Amino acid sequence: MSDYLVRAMAYDGQVRAYAVQSTDTVEESRRRQDTWATTSAALGRTLTISAMMGAMLKGDDKITIKIEGDGPAGALIADANSKGEVRGYIKNPHVDFDLNDQGKLDVARAVGTSGTLSVVKDLGMKDHFTGQVPLISGEISEDFTYYFANSEQVPSAVGAGVLIDTDHSILASGGFIIQMMPGADDETTSEIEKRLTEMPAISSLVRDGKSPEEILHALLGEDNVQVLDTMPIQFKCHCSRERVETAISSLGDEEIQKMIDEDQGAEAKCHFCNEDYQFNEEELKELQSGSTE
Repeated sequence: MSDYLVRAMAYDGQVRAYAVQSTDTVEESRRRQDTWATTSAALGRTLTISAMMGAMLKGDDKITIKIEGDGPAGALIADANSKGEVRGYIKNPHVDFDLNDQGKLDVARAVGTSGTLSVVKDLGMKDHFTGQVPLISGEISEDFTYYFANSEQVPSAVGAGVLIDTDHSILASGGFIIQMMPGADDETTSEIEKRLTEMPAISSLVRDGKSPEEILHALLGEDNVQVLDTMPIQFKCHCSRERVETAISSLGDEEIQKMIDEDQGAEAKCHFCNEDYQFNEEELKELQSGSTE
């Protein structure tokens, strides 16, 4: 089953809900980033939630999420858009630990428990919307729950989980965001809170073959959910050789000449997809002649 996302309403419009299966998307990112188990889980949770937040946007709007904790994994960055395209990277992918006291991957130790979660929305206007909150756990899902409540003033429950296979590939990955709309009554809120406490781990549901729709049924009750639409999601990087050429050209003749004289070429690698772009002397000279200086 290919990765996809579901948008839904529930409880007669009192609740907005998203659920996603992201196994292939997270595996593609793991493969490109060469993450180890704990950093695979950290990056996978971030990508999963970012994909759902991208689905909240419209048109050509984009979102960039940055988690900067005090753990050894370093910064996590993810980009997503309204078309189901998401990419991300983690600064130090080769971080791994023994399981924590709950028998789970110790994501908080890798990410850190002190730092910030920042969200920048590019809505096609002059100024971008930026929200920032302190990390409260480093477990990712709880930090996003805190972000929605405090930065966007939307009471939310956020969950994302990643299961790692014995060969370190991604066995299952998925997530959900449940948001209470203005006017939601206390009875609905209490029922959802009860369901959340009784629900199995999201990654286990995906591993067992549960679809995003079935995950929402488990969370909210099948009779309460109205699916609005579905959307495929995928890892997609927007880098290209042409973009790198434009960036090199913008450096000007003098800087390009330094590359030719000192390195006899140039190399650029994309942080997100690890695609390697190499330029020999002749190619640099062509860019030099077309540079802006």
